[in-house]
Amino acid sequence: MAKKDNKQYVCQNCGSVYPKWQGKCDACGEWNCIEEEVLGGEGFSNFNPKKSKGHMIEFVPLSGAQEHLSRLSTGIKELDRVSGGGLVAGSVILVGGDPGIGKSTLLLQACAKIADSPNGKEVYYISGEEAIDQVRLRAKRLGLEQSPVKLASSTEIKDIVTTLEKSNAAVVVIDSIQTMYLDEVESTPGSVTQVRACSYELIKLAKRKGFTLFLVGHVTKQGAIAGPRVLEHMVDTVLYFEGERGHHFRILRAVKNRYGATDEIGVFEMQDQGLVEVENPSALFLAERQGNISGSCVFAGVEGSRPVLVEIQALVSPTSYASPKRAVVGWDSNRLSMVLAVLEARCGMNLSSQDIYLNIAGGLRISEPAADLAVAMAVISSLTNKPLPADMVIFGEIGLSGEIRAVSQPSLRLKEANKLGFASAITPPTHAKEKKSRVDINIYEIGNVQRLINWFN
Repeated sequence: MAKKDNKQYVCQNCGSVYPKWQGKCDACGEWNCIEEEVLGGEGFSNFNPKKSKGHMIEFVPLSGAQEHLSRLSTGIKELDRVSGGGLVAGSVILVGGDPGIGKSTLLLQACAKIADSPNGKEVYYISGEEAIDQVRLRAKRLGLEQSPVKLASSTEIKDIVTTLEKSNAAVVVIDSIQTMYLDEVESTPGSVTQVRACSYELIKLAKRKGFTLFLVGHVTKQGAIAGPRVLEHMVDTVLYFEGERGHHFRILRAVKNRYGATDEIGVFEMQDQGLVEVENPSALFLAERQGNISGSCVFAGVEGSRPVLVEIQALVSPTSYASPKRAVVGWDSNRLSMVLAVLEARCGMNLSSQDIYLNIAGGLRISEPAADLAVAMAVISSLTNKPLPADMVIFGEIGLSGEIRAVSQPSLRLKEANKLGFASAITPPTHAKEKKSRVDINIYEIGNVQRLINWFN
């Protein structure tokens, strides 16, 4: 009888399994991402439910005493904000971002502050990508060479687990999980099987020992964390480090957090001495703004629990091509196409012969639909070459029928605008149930996009 083949073919992008090799993954659509992997471990193949019996589990009611979550401060307020108020013992945090964006710098700074704190916590930084001398050079550049952080360079999971078993670590950083290797798994480091197996061993140890584990993850060209999607389900918190290489601002965004709010952001500025916290990002994003210029307006947005004011810039120019160009930086291009279609259908504007460029100044990426109205006002301002008032903020969602819909937390947006000296605001209509905002600012409520043209007549 022929021996059963113990090989399988796994997509390194999404983790889909195929019985034979093929050039394209049917699940994610990527090409040349399927690699051969050997099925490791005999435990699952020899498992027999008739011979192995489990134990009865105990059920409890929903009501009952809850344990208070003690949190460890990192010494970096923006990182504490994104993580939900500090690090929870036994939690696992996955940090992803583009190469060179500052992930290792941020975590090294956090490790140094925790190790330097009076509580005397042990902090371990294990690098699989860089040699010890390279990490020391970064620490010297940041002025952290005297910090009592325990540094090591290793990629063997067995050695790391054995070392951490005998330690009293409070925080452990693995940089990065794609470089780790488990010899029981017969595949190369960074493959789906290796990432899943190495993460499982480290997460199991962190839960048992009660230390906070940071896993640094690579990202794909689409911006998602590389490796199997199950990795994001295994961890407690997923943080994305965003930013444009041409800008010195960096955004740390929480997309998953079992111990805090999601969609929270922390704002940093990359300087010579490393990443510096930005306590008032609105003032910094608007610092270089020039008023009385057509195509520019200020959007009052909300990221998590924090109001953020950013400048939206639009440039409209006649096209020289058969189809007009649409270039967007920092916003959803499909959302821009929808707003332009509404302006053409409901306001009678001719935008089909115009190239349109849209930019969110400062490198911040906006995802909420409340920016629709600000984008529409910037486009109309550039098309008519008439600037908006420099002391005005705008927010509101645009529907396909041309109506302007209410958005969440309008009072918080207006308070932030009032604090920065803005005198007027264009907003959606306020419902009778909503409380009027008590701010010293002139509010102009607009219910339909057709009224936007009146501001430029």
